[in-house]
Parts: sequence; C-alpha cells; structure tokens
Amino acid sequence: MEIITGLVLATAAGLNAYIPLLGLGLLAKFSNLINLPDGWSWLTSSPMLVILVILLIIELFVDKIPLIDSLNDVLQTVIRPASGGLVFAAGIGSETVAVQDPATLFSSKAWVPIVLGVVIALIPHIIKVISRPLLNTLTGGTGAPVASTIEDAGAVFLTFFAIIAPIVALFLVALFLVFLIRRIKKARLRKERAGLFESS
Repeated sequence: MEIITGLVLATAAGLNAYIPLLGLGLLAKFSNLINLPDGWSWLTSSPMLVILVILLIIELFVDKIPLIDSLNDVLQTVIRPASGGLVFAAGIGSETVAVQDPATLFSSKAWVPIVLGVVIALIPHIIKVISRPLLNTLTGGTGAPVASTIEDAGAVFLTFFAIIAPIVALFLVALFLVFLIRRIKKARLRKERAGLFESS
C-alpha cells in the first residue's frame, strides 16, 4: 500500500512539483492523516511551507500563460522529477490512515525510492511537455489555462487520495494518464487534419 502511495504522489509531482510537497507538509503539520518518517520533518517547518506556497503561486500563474507555460515546462524538467523523488521517498515511509505500519523495503538503500520517484514523475511531465505546445497551437493559446487548471486539480486530488485511499488514487492515476494520452492523440489528429486542409 505504501508503494502505491509513493507512486501516486510522484505522479502528482509530475503534474505540479509543489502541490504534493505542500500537501504532505500541511497534512503532517495540521492533521493526523499522515506522520512523516524521521528525516522528513523539514517539510512541516513554517519557512519551508511558506517557500512552497510562494513557488506554487508562481507555478499556478506562469503555467496558464501560452508560450511561457512551455518555457516553464523546460525549467520544470529538473524540478518535477526531483519533487517526485522526494514525495515518493517520504510517502513510502509515512504512517497514514491507509498505512499503519510502513514497510522498510528500501531502508537499506535510501537512494532507491528517490530514483523510482524521479522516473515515475517524468512520465506525466513528459506527456505534459509534449501535449501543451500542441494544445496551444490548436486552440490559439486558450487551452493553456484550462489544461493547467485540470492538471492542478488532478495533482490536488491525487495527493489527498494517495494518503487516505491509495487504491482509489491509483485508479485516478490510470484515468488521468489515459486522459493525457488521449489529449495528445486528439491534438495530433487535429493538427494533421489542419495540415491536410491547408494543403488542399
């Protein structure tokens, strides 16, 4: 169950680097839903939470502006996977309402969950990097704020359900990935049709 929690949190980080980090910190500090493992208490410190809130506000703003959102995605190619590694490692070692006795599966090799989280977070990030320019081109930029809002909402829901109901969260991940992949296919199909129309 803790592996599912980590996987879902890393997926959320691939959509928005700061939402799962901030979610873990806030829930650990102000609720009994999660107890972070030793060594992760820095996530609950007030200075860290303030920094994450500021970074999240910036991300929420720039990710909704066409062209700037694509530039932001390039910068986030390092940040989102790094966040994925952190939240995966924190998630698999946390006690939550769904996981009362987290396994010590990776305790002897602390780097393993971080690497896994990085790889997992890269998947939705790459899908996002590929689909956003296509979407912006086809919609004249009007699709950027809509797509960004859906992704942010997805990251919030995934973070919350990863802690309280990991199986539900895993199902949401599957649905969200299907949604993103279908969005790319539709965007490519529209682009091909537009190209054929112009050539004729």
